[in-house]
Amino acid sequence: MPIVVNLDVMLARRKMKLNELSEAVGISVQNLSILKTGKARAIRFSTLEALCKTLACTPGDLLEYRER
Repeated sequence: MPIVVNLDVMLARRKMKLNELSEAVGISVQNLSILKTGKARAIRFSTLEALCKTLACTPGDLLEYRER
């Protein structure tokens, strides 16, 4: 899929663990892991908003389009 999720990059920049992010945004670790590994097929705007708010970033920091 040409959409790449850079959640792991943002977590590293913020020195935050996936468990911490899960507690902060109210999303299960399993769902965040699916998103982080790029296996997710969709993301709700409310989830994207919560991630951006918690990580102090923009959607463009989390999602990237790469042509194959």
